[in-house]
Amino acid sequence: MVCNAQGIQPMILLLGGTSETAEMAHALVKAGFSVLVSQATGVPLEGVMPPTAQRRVGPLKEEAMIALIQERDIRTVVDCTHPYAARVRATAKTAAQRTGCNYFSFLRREGIQQNDRVIFAGNHEAAADIACSFGRSVLLTTGTRNLAPYVRAAKQAGVALLVRVLPVDASIMACVAQEIELACIIAARGPFSVQENSALLKQFNIGVLVTKDGGAPGGVREKLEAAITEGCQVIVVRRPQFAAGESYSDVPSLISALDAKKL
Repeated sequence: MVCNAQGIQPMILLLGGTSETAEMAHALVKAGFSVLVSQATGVPLEGVMPPTAQRRVGPLKEEAMIALIQERDIRTVVDCTHPYAARVRATAKTAAQRTGCNYFSFLRREGIQQNDRVIFAGNHEAAADIACSFGRSVLLTTGTRNLAPYVRAAKQAGVALLVRVLPVDASIMACVAQEIELACIIAARGPFSVQENSALLKQFNIGVLVTKDGGAPGGVREKLEAAITEGCQVIVVRRPQFAAGESYSDVPSLISALDAKKL
């Protein structure tokens, strides 16, 4: 059991939303910490949260996160957000620094290496241009935050663009706002097997798959295997680069580091 001088369990702010959030919350509770889980959206988390963990939902800008840290007497921020959530991660690190909190980052291991079938792009604009340069139908699986460059590039190249997004109203509306036809919106929640990915690629005669490197929990291995089997070109949007700091790629290592801090 971890307690401070007054015998009170230290409160940890766990910024979640990824598939590892529940596992991390259970590990923190088991290690003796009180946990407040914060996620930006109400999309259900994978797994069952520990009953003692508190939860809040809604995006946090820097000042709001600082206020939350101060109001709840947060001692440590554990950042378990998506590897591509660069803005959220920057906000969390700055908020922790400004409040004197410890900041620990959890980052999934990368899961894709470049080869003849895989091309890496530095950003979405570059990925869109490369993907649409092959003259084949494109399947976009990177979410709805960066649709515009792909819609533009597909129109200019005269190729079909299909998007696979979460089956929630916000995702569908984001696609419609970019004038993507409903017939080109595939609303489904993963994880998807190799067979499911292959069937989708065949059904829509996809020639190019665009993805992020979300690591094993993000289903990237299954997407990559299916794409290569079906003869697709794969375009990978590179992960953002984060400043050096305490970052861990497995839950036990992060918990051990927290224990070593004697919080």
